[in-house]
Amino acid sequence: MNASKEIKHKLNLIRRSLLESEAAGVRLRGTDWFAWATAGGSNTVLLAAETGVAEVLVTATDAWILTDEIEAQRLTDEQLPQEGNPYSLSINPWAESAKREAFVREVTSGGKVLSDRPTVSESALPASLIHARRVLLPSELERYRQVGQLASEAMTEVLTQAQPTWSEYQLAGAGAAALWARGLHPALTLAAGDRRLPLYRHPLPSGEILGRQAMLVFCARGSGLIVSLTRFVCFGGLSNADQQRHRTIAEIEAVALNHSQVNTPLNAIYTALATAYAQQGYPNAIREHHQGGTAGYGAREVVATPETSDRLAAHMVIAWNPSIPGAKIEDTFVVNPDHSLENLSLDRQFPYTEIAGRLRAVPLER
Repeated sequence: MNASKEIKHKLNLIRRSLLESEAAGVRLRGTDWFAWATAGGSNTVLLAAETGVAEVLVTATDAWILTDEIEAQRLTDEQLPQEGNPYSLSINPWAESAKREAFVREVTSGGKVLSDRPTVSESALPASLIHARRVLLPSELERYRQVGQLASEAMTEVLTQAQPTWSEYQLAGAGAAALWARGLHPALTLAAGDRRLPLYRHPLPSGEILGRQAMLVFCARGSGLIVSLTRFVCFGGLSNADQQRHRTIAEIEAVALNHSQVNTPLNAIYTALATAYAQQGYPNAIREHHQGGTAGYGAREVVATPETSDRLAAHMVIAWNPSIPGAKIEDTFVVNPDHSLENLSLDRQFPYTEIAGRLRAVPLER
């Protein structure tokens, strides 16, 4: 399925939502929804923003990209299909944003408008469309595989070059540079050296020196899809205690992966993880960090909790990240129809072992 066919398929999904909701239009403002609706296009300029410099507007008969005169040519040249593009452009002067709102009112005849980021005069998207976004098409999965390969290669490159005298800032910066060099957005780069590693589950980088070991975490975005992965490097041999911690967390993760099958509710996987932590002697760890959940155009689409009854479906993507003090494990997987899992972020150049029939990364010893 090429980009224009993928977009037309998604426009049909959106128009079904219009009928279902008796609405006149759908506006998609978020960087996540824009990427979904444009087959991997980007409306991002400011990486930290949830919305971008363009949005999608769909009615029963037409589809537009709404943007301003600063961005229109670049979007046309670089972010939209060159052949068979089903979108028209509606361009407003950058200093006259009210003209965009007037255009929307005109083409929707002032009717009900749905949005992923609704204003006070708009309504939320229906659950059916949100679910459709989370079940990926073959063309989306192919892009996801490419992003996963590039992100994991970037991770291997950085940890192969890292030095114990680097600061956490340097490690995270090298990670971001390796992602940018491959055309990926560093949506998140966490880094922790030997001292901070056991203290914090979300270690934003600091100026501390890495020392004996370090952890690096990526959320890498390409074509709007986010791959999450965590890796460790140890300068010198791992101690027996280190080895046991990493083995333990991999065995805990295996429980989540074994339960990640079609039609399984996320809260059932959460409960299985809680049991696995307790059996391994870490009964409180389930509450010390979120455990992950489904992924896709968000680093996590739905985070698993005791209350999340959302069920996995074939061609959804998951990323679990169980952790205990000093050890964490994370990769991004596709849930296949036959209940098997495909690891999108595996790099066979990085050291790994087999856990429950799957290749899982272990710390790189240098």
